[in-house]
Amino acid sequence: MRHLFGDRFEVFSAGTQARGVRPEVLTVLEELGIDAGGQSSKTIDQLGGLGAECVVTVCDDAREKCPHVLGREQTFHQNFFDPSTLDGTLKERTTAFRKSRDEIMTWLKATFR
Repeated sequence: MRHLFGDRFEVFSAGTQARGVRPEVLTVLEELGIDAGGQSSKTIDQLGGLGAECVVTVCDDAREKCPHVLGREQTFHQNFFDPSTLDGTLKERTTAFRKSRDEIMTWLKATFR
């Protein structure tokens, strides 16, 4: 979201659990020229009560567990396969992360154009 629309939106990223940033994520983002090396995994609670005009969720688990966010006016949701649940070789996992990345990017472009 930040890569596509950082000039239009102030973007913060959080999940339902802080599990660390997977190396596959760094790989597939670097393929697009996105340096995510300084990013960290955090929960929405760790954002310090940050208010938000909108919340974007990309899995049903996040939609169900996402706490009330102060100031939220709108929620955008689409369920995507979570590649972190996949067992397999590094190549298979990276391919799955790449597929999810591309699907999310396509959805974001269509939703926030």
